[in-house]
Amino acid sequence: MSETRDAPSIRQEHARTVPDAETIYESVRERYAEIALSSGCGCGPSCCDGASAAGTSLELGYGLDDVTAVPEGANMGLGCGNPQAIAALQARETMLDLGSGGGFDCFLAARQVGEAGAVIGVDMTPAMVAKARRNAELGSYENVDFRLGEIENLPVRDQSIDCVISNCVINLSPHKERVFQEAFRVLKSGGRLAISDIVATAAFPDDLRQDMNLLTGCMAGASLTWDLESALKAAGFQQIKILPKSASQSFIKTWAPGSNVSDYLVSATIEAVKP
Repeated sequence: MSETRDAPSIRQEHARTVPDAETIYESVRERYAEIALSSGCGCGPSCCDGASAAGTSLELGYGLDDVTAVPEGANMGLGCGNPQAIAALQARETMLDLGSGGGFDCFLAARQVGEAGAVIGVDMTPAMVAKARRNAELGSYENVDFRLGEIENLPVRDQSIDCVISNCVINLSPHKERVFQEAFRVLKSGGRLAISDIVATAAFPDDLRQDMNLLTGCMAGASLTWDLESALKAAGFQQIKILPKSASQSFIKTWAPGSNVSDYLVSATIEAVKP
């Protein structure tokens, strides 16, 4: 295959038939309900205990203080980076976490925005929302609110958010353009995105794109970087920065042992501003 193919031809190859959107939604919901109700954790098909989740988070860029500061069970190792590192949260701000899981990033953000600030977590899995709410009670987090909803249809008011974060969740959505449109809607003017996610650096072969374990495991649903940039621009965002982290391929290899998924994927930080 020629190495000089243009972007449109790679997009066409990358967009071959995958399971329909409803099938993806249900499969993702089932997978993360199982994780919420068990000790399973991590993107990819692996499982781990609390100590392993802490180790995973340290590898992803969180500090030891981060992994020890939250209620037990809030950190399940579900991530591919540390959006807190680029969010630059300030006191009194309101932050929204897309796909908040057990609440790990929300609880870290609560410390930064302070009592006068607010944190909202949205997740489409009832078991995850219930788990996060229990964790919030355990930690007495009064400025954190967990809501059941889809990131494509956010249960959040227009222009009410200062910063939207997400950690390895948007790749799971079959309608990423809608996710960015919703993020734009809820952000205030001057509000910002601070996202860690998996992106594709090359077109996936059909057998990998259609593998439901890889789709629900934060791999096969990844978009090409220029498609993400196009979707962000179409939603209205400016100052877009997508920065791949080549070192992330080392942990992506562990998500699907025996496969070559890391040849096609990398973790990246995604930043943008609503004018």
